[in-house]
Amino acid sequence: MDLNPDRRGDAAELIREETKVKCVVWDLDQTIWDGILLEDKRVTLRGEVLEVIRKLDERGILQSIASKNDADAAMAKLEELGIQEYFLYPQISWGSKSEAIKNIASLININPNTIAFIDDQPFEREEVEFSLPQVRCIAAEDMNLILERADMTPRFITEDSQLRRSMYMTDRVRKEEEQHFSGTKEEFLATLNMVFGIYPAGEGDLQRAEELTLRTHQLNATGYTYSYQELDEFRKSDRHRLWVSELEDKYGTYGKIGIALVECSEEVWTLKLLLMSCRVMSRGVGSIMLNFIMNEAHKSGCKLWAEFVENSVNRMMYITYKFAGFQEVGKNGDILILENDLTSIQPFPDYVKVTCSE
Repeated sequence: MDLNPDRRGDAAELIREETKVKCVVWDLDQTIWDGILLEDKRVTLRGEVLEVIRKLDERGILQSIASKNDADAAMAKLEELGIQEYFLYPQISWGSKSEAIKNIASLININPNTIAFIDDQPFEREEVEFSLPQVRCIAAEDMNLILERADMTPRFITEDSQLRRSMYMTDRVRKEEEQHFSGTKEEFLATLNMVFGIYPAGEGDLQRAEELTLRTHQLNATGYTYSYQELDEFRKSDRHRLWVSELEDKYGTYGKIGIALVECSEEVWTLKLLLMSCRVMSRGVGSIMLNFIMNEAHKSGCKLWAEFVENSVNRMMYITYKFAGFQEVGKNGDILILENDLTSIQPFPDYVKVTCSE
């Protein structure tokens, strides 16, 4: 297999995978349940809906609600039906469905082009299609086809996939605590008892590693995507280092949240891929990962370069590189080459325990 990390996921399978749905947004009346709640409080779940909701959840696809309804009554009915726990940030009001979906995308921190919307009313689907043409709109009558759709069938169902909803729910608790915390950012982070682990990727990490390259855009320095097979070759290669990182705190695990791929020569290490899950954007772990790699390069006696490919959403990664002391030294097409002279490697912050293994 070609081990050139400049390949940007050119396999058709990976291109298709990048278009997968990350969140399904449901209407309620005549969609999740038969009937209209405000007219009949005895509404019942549609026959196939529970299986669809559970299967999507098992696949790691998040779910939410966009419904024109009385919020208290609708939430009470969802709880009565035993399905309230499946829905993140439900938007139940008399506003437009498109605004509800925008709010959900913002709260979950995903692009609307990874959202599918299910509604029984053609008018509501057309309103969303007009305002958010990137959202996939599905008629409620086609619900029985959802589980067969390619864009809702991931290549792998990883442990992180199966835990995704619960991890997002835990993130919500963290955010609420942070909003009510009166100290500094660093003081709040110190209360979390974070443990950040960095270790060489093993075979068991590769499915999640592929998933991260496909799902992560904002905190991805190059946007490169790699298949399981490519990552496995890098893992075995003497010319590459492939690290995986994970994070946990007092609330539980964030799962495997980062990858770094370095191409090694006798004189230069080149950081080809650095990415972190967007769920850890505010935890400062991108800088910790960079400092770890800087230390490793310094111990090897090599220069450290990094590639950066700017896109519309990953400016934060460029800022992370600059804060870590990287400077622009060249350009190869749209690839910006950065270099760190390794003279100002920072210690890991006190608010997180960092564990590294070989």
